[in-house]
Amino acid sequence: MQSTLGIAQIESWYERRGWEVFDFQRSSWLHYLAGSHGLINAPTGSGKTYAALGGPIADALEQSNHRGLKVLWISPLRALSKEIYLASTRMIEELDLDWTIGVRTGDTSSTERQQQYKAPPQLLITTPESIHVMLCSPKHKELFSHLDAIIVDEWHDLVGSKRGVQVQLAISRLQTLSGSLRIWGISATIGNMDEAAHALFGHHYLQADWKLVRADRKKEILLETLIPPEIDILPWAGHLGLKLIDLLEPLLSKYQSVLLFTNTRGQCELWYHALLTAYPDLAGIMAMHHGSIGRDVREWVEQQLYEGQLKLVCCTSSLDLGVDFRPVEAVIQVGSPKGIARLVQRAGRSGHQPGAVSKIYFLPTHALELIEAAAIRDAIDEGVLESQTPHVRSFDVLIQYLCTLAVGGGFRAEETYQELLRTHCYETLSLDEWMWALEFLQYGGPGLSSYDEYQKVIYHDGVYRIRDRKTAQRHKLSIGTIVSEQSINVKYTSGKRLGTVEEFFISSLNLGDHFWFAGRCLELVSVKGPNALVKKSNRKKAKIPSWLGGRLPMSTPLASHMREQIFEAAKGEGTGPEMSAIKDLFSTQAERSHMPGRGELLIEYIRSDEGFHLFIYPFESRFVHEGLSAIIATRISAKLPISFSIAMNDYGFELLSDREIPLELITHELFDPRGIQDDILSSMNMTELARRRFRDIAKISGLLFTGWPGSEKRERHLQSSSELLFEVFKEYDPDNWLFRQSYEELLQFQLEEERLRDTLERIGTSEIVLMEPQKFTPLCFPLVVDRLRETMSSEKLMDRIQRLQLV
Repeated sequence: MQSTLGIAQIESWYERRGWEVFDFQRSSWLHYLAGSHGLINAPTGSGKTYAALGGPIADALEQSNHRGLKVLWISPLRALSKEIYLASTRMIEELDLDWTIGVRTGDTSSTERQQQYKAPPQLLITTPESIHVMLCSPKHKELFSHLDAIIVDEWHDLVGSKRGVQVQLAISRLQTLSGSLRIWGISATIGNMDEAAHALFGHHYLQADWKLVRADRKKEILLETLIPPEIDILPWAGHLGLKLIDLLEPLLSKYQSVLLFTNTRGQCELWYHALLTAYPDLAGIMAMHHGSIGRDVREWVEQQLYEGQLKLVCCTSSLDLGVDFRPVEAVIQVGSPKGIARLVQRAGRSGHQPGAVSKIYFLPTHALELIEAAAIRDAIDEGVLESQTPHVRSFDVLIQYLCTLAVGGGFRAEETYQELLRTHCYETLSLDEWMWALEFLQYGGPGLSSYDEYQKVIYHDGVYRIRDRKTAQRHKLSIGTIVSEQSINVKYTSGKRLGTVEEFFISSLNLGDHFWFAGRCLELVSVKGPNALVKKSNRKKAKIPSWLGGRLPMSTPLASHMREQIFEAAKGEGTGPEMSAIKDLFSTQAERSHMPGRGELLIEYIRSDEGFHLFIYPFESRFVHEGLSAIIATRISAKLPISFSIAMNDYGFELLSDREIPLELITHELFDPRGIQDDILSSMNMTELARRRFRDIAKISGLLFTGWPGSEKRERHLQSSSELLFEVFKEYDPDNWLFRQSYEELLQFQLEEERLRDTLERIGTSEIVLMEPQKFTPLCFPLVVDRLRETMSSEKLMDRIQRLQLV
């Protein structure tokens, strides 16, 4: 029987601190000591860090050999490592365990990195990218040879991304190097726990060689919506938001510490500036935190939060996870988070300790977002959370990983192939596909065989090794799967760095223009290479930076609950403060058109000075509506020569034509799910969409080198190179798996083909309710405004909106 003396020591330590050992924590420790792998499912602030750490610590307390690296703790964020470091230091020191703790991230100095190889800590806290950098070292085999456990923190944040694939690959390699390795994961919020476990444990999942440990404590979340005093019966995206800033005054008076979450970095900058203007007394006790602000500024904000010196912080997902600071008293969410788990995660930043209540306020930017608030509350009460679909067969990550192994001393084909088959991502990788990957690394495939830079590895004596030192250096600089637009450093003329903005934003400015960034008004002095040199300005009005790719799609569970709210309102049974607040809006919708009920698909056909509008409301998500609108437009165009302008949001989409649309065409045949993929391919510019997707794949796989430090390539150069590679593969190597992956990812992740098919099948069983309103309705008006916003300035748009509202 496994000894529990170590657990007894931990329990005594808990008692000395006045803490209670929860059942799920003790269960985790026992399963670890029994040699099992495990996944801990517990809410934020429930004690899950010690639940995962306690097993290895209990084991170590009974061992005499503490030589070498024993536990590798993988965190999705560098900032999160500080919290883990402090928590583990507290436990290890107070239990008098002869362990040292190290942190290895992109911020770790080269001196400290070298020291970690010479005298490894027993616990190393790191990130997915840093593990792969370590695998590039010829010393990695010795470093990981004594490893007992890998703990993957915040697995729900990693599992649905290519960073999750990096974790799977690292685990597969380390299991070979260290033998009896125990794998443990921590997840606060996840819907598809079984699939997440499969992704984490790989072949161990199939062998049922793992344990799921659930916390017996449900986190209480109080969601309160800030109801606008007046609501327009014709709403539009952005018509609320900052207009409701006065509603925050009572909250700022009531609470001493508040986090205000926005969904994008641009919104974060906008709200910080607006709050400082509305409440000047916040100067000095309000800060901003997002991923483009310089690391030193972010760390200062985190430290001030930890010390309780800040009253309000405007932030983005950069503070979603467990960055270490004292629990704030309240959280404010600006605009719909578009996902249930995202709001739960953010709410958990208040009451961030076992048994505490998490309080979050929802501030809508759009009247229809009140429906989403009501839907999120119902989903939380029912315990519904989103699933995070793991990536499979990611050839770009595979090519990058094989280069990593080639740099780190080389790899043998058969051994590595067997390791890959043990992962969830590559368990279906065929031998032919494996041979393609090896040949592509050696020769670049039919399209690139004439270019030395794409021939990255050589084969000698049964081992694949990197071709030369320059190729190895370029690869080390390219490790990672987080891809974004090329960034420009924002620096004072004195040299101090403030952070980064995307190249396209700086390109839109002239020298002497002013913009707000990191809470400061700045004047652009000059642009030199990758640096935008600025100086402080006293201007009150300036541009706000924007970042591409900031729009969030609505999740499937949230869309489902939103439809239920609408269906209940159609029966006059909508309850709760949010639905009561917009009952007049629903009444107007019913008077002018129809309120869709369960089992109905509402379609509105309206004639205006612009032309003929067809509005269709599946209430699914913007991404699904993007694909669906293109399919419907193509199917109508196949029956008569007609062209459309298209607009979409999370509630529906608009097809606008300058000629009349025969209503007899609006039948269930238009929504037939058969032939959906062919229709998608023919209805959208799939080549252009795939070409954009390919650029990210090319960066991850190493086909595109973004440049050496200090001389990064400009975005337009990278785009030209990416397009050239895409065309080469299209013409000379169409079976190339990186090229094919661009189309597969487009269908799965951007157009959500499976979800689109489910939507069409749902519509197929619904009654089509076709209405011909004489005026724009509350449901269609946001779509009209979204389309106009693409072509009009803000001032002209507001004038146009006011005129339309009077029609």
